[in-house]
Amino acid sequence: MSKPLRFSIRCLAALLCSAAVAAHAGVAAGNVDAAAPLQVQRTDRLIVHYRDGSTRVVVNGNATTEARTVEAGTMADRTGRAQQAAIEAGTSARLLRQTGLGSHVFKFDRALPLEVVQRIAARLKAQDTAIDYAEPDRLLQTLFAPNDTNYSLQWDLYEATGGIRAPAAWDLATGTGVVVAVVDTGIRPHAELSGQTVAGYDMISMATVANDGSARDADASDPGDWVAAGECGTGLAASNSSWHGTHVAGTIGAKANNASGVAGIAFNARVQPVRVLGKCGGYISDISDGIVWASGGSVVGVPANATPARVVNLSLGGSGACDATTQAAINSARARGTTVVVAAGNSAADAAGFTPASCSGVIAVAATDRYGARAYYSNFGAGVALAAPGGDTRSSASGGILSTFNTGLTTPLANAYAYYQGTSMAAPHVSGVVALMLSAKPGATPDQIAAALKSSARAFPGVCAQCGAGLLDAQAAVTAITTVAPGLRAVNEVESNDTLATANWPQSPAIVNGAISWYDADFFRVDLPAGKTLAATLTAASSLADYDLYFYTPAGAIVASSQNGPGQSDAINYVNGGSATVTLYVRVYYYSGGAGNYALKLQW
Repeated sequence: MSKPLRFSIRCLAALLCSAAVAAHAGVAAGNVDAAAPLQVQRTDRLIVHYRDGSTRVVVNGNATTEARTVEAGTMADRTGRAQQAAIEAGTSARLLRQTGLGSHVFKFDRALPLEVVQRIAARLKAQDTAIDYAEPDRLLQTLFAPNDTNYSLQWDLYEATGGIRAPAAWDLATGTGVVVAVVDTGIRPHAELSGQTVAGYDMISMATVANDGSARDADASDPGDWVAAGECGTGLAASNSSWHGTHVAGTIGAKANNASGVAGIAFNARVQPVRVLGKCGGYISDISDGIVWASGGSVVGVPANATPARVVNLSLGGSGACDATTQAAINSARARGTTVVVAAGNSAADAAGFTPASCSGVIAVAATDRYGARAYYSNFGAGVALAAPGGDTRSSASGGILSTFNTGLTTPLANAYAYYQGTSMAAPHVSGVVALMLSAKPGATPDQIAAALKSSARAFPGVCAQCGAGLLDAQAAVTAITTVAPGLRAVNEVESNDTLATANWPQSPAIVNGAISWYDADFFRVDLPAGKTLAATLTAASSLADYDLYFYTPAGAIVASSQNGPGQSDAINYVNGGSATVTLYVRVYYYSGGAGNYALKLQW
C-alpha cells in the first residue's frame, strides 16, 4: 500500500523584478520605470558550514543552532584551502565573516557563474570532512510584479469577492502586542508608519549593496535601491528605487482610524524593519542573519534584538530549490516560536523551483486578483499553503494593492501611496492576519498558526489551481486559532504510541494535536459501536508535509487508507455494519516533507 516514488521537474524560470506605480484620485503617484527581467546567475560569495562552527541549543523545547567561535589556527588553515580552490578557479578568496548560524562566508575578487562557485564548494567539501555543507551565497530580489481617506480603494481588505474580510476580524483582534519583522529593503519614515514600528537593523554587510555609505548598522531606513544600466549584470536595464519594504510594511501595519491614508491589516501590531535587500538584491547570508536576528537569535557583531518578532515576512526570493543556509535560519526562527511567511514567487511556475518558497516550515503564499482567481504571474504548486490578494494592474491601477510609498525616483522625497502587484503583496496580507491571530492567542505555535490558516481558508471565487487550501479569510483564521469546533475536545498525543499495544485511546469527539518525525508512526485506538461511522481527518501543519492515514484491525490488517500528497488533508469514513463493537487502530504515518505537527479529528 506504499506510495510510488514521486519526481518533480523544478522550473528555473527568470525572476521578474520590474515595478510600476499608477496614480489614482487622491493617491500620489510614483514614477518607477519598468525594468527588464533580472536574472542573477552569478555571485562573488561562498557559504561554508563547518561542523565545529556551531553548537546545538534548546529554545522553548526546540533544538536549534547558534554560532561558535572556531580556533584561529584552524580557520587560517581552512581559509588557505578556500584560497587555493579559488586560485584554481581563476580568482582569489578571503574570509568575510561568520553568520549567526555559525557558517563562514568567503568572498571572491569578482562575481563568478553559479556553476563555478558550486564546483569550488564541492571541491572544498570533498577535501574537508569537517564541512557539513558548502553552497553559493546567491542574491535574492524583491517579489513584486509591476505594474482611511483611501480605505475605499483597499478592495483587498473588504470586498466580498476577492477581499480577506478584515473588518469582521477587527472585531476580534487588531494585532496588539505582536511584532512583525519585514525582512526587506528597509522602510522610509511615513506618516502612516509613524509610531507603528520598533527598532530594526540594517543587515546588509557590503556598503555598495547597502547604498547608504556603510555596511551593517542600526539604521534600517531605506536610502533607495535604484540601479544604473548594467550595474546588476551586463545587458540589464536601469531601474528606479522600489520602496518595496515601505509598501509591504504599510499593508501589515499602517495606522487605521486616523482619517488619513490607508489602513494596515494589523494596525495595532508593530513592524520591525530588517534591511537585507539593496542594490541588485541581497545575499542569502545576510537574509539568513536577518531571519535569525528578527526572531530573537544571536548574530555575531550585532546587538541583541530587544523586541523579537513573532512573525517574519519574506517578500523576496530567487530561482532554485531551498538552500541549506536559509533552511537553517527558518528552523532557528521556528524553534523560537516565530512564524515565517514567504511569497511564492512571480514566475507563473511551480514554487518548488524557488527559494525560500520551497523551504520546509514556511507558509508560502500565492497571489489572487480582485476576483479571487490566481494572478497571472503567481507561482503555484503543492508547497503553497494558501493564497491572498496580490492584485492585477493590467487593466486598471486600482486592481493592484494600495499601500505606503515614496515619490523619489532614486533617493527619497515625499510620502505617497501606490499600487503594486505581486506575491510580495500577497505575503504581507497573511503576515498581518497572523499578527491578528497571535494577538488573540499569544501562545499559538507556528504549526498551529499554519493549520488554522489552511483550515479556515475559503473556497476560491475564481480559478486558482494548486494555490493551496483556499483564499485567506481573516475573520475565520482568528476564530480558528481561538476556538475548537462545537462538541470537540482538544487533546494532545502522548508518546510513545508507535505500536498497536501502546496506542493512545482518545474519546469521541476529539481533535488530537500530535507531532511526528522521520520513520515514525502514531497509533490511536477507537472502539467503534455497532452502526456507527468513524470519521477521521488528518491535516499536517506544514504545506510541504505528506503524512498519511490508515485504519487497522487488532490483527494488523489494513482496512482503509488515505494517501493524499503534500499539503492535502487525508480523510476516511468507516462504517461498522455489524451487530457488535469493533476495535480499530488509526495510524498517522510519516511519508515525506519533514518532521512537524498535525491535527487528527476523530468522531463517531
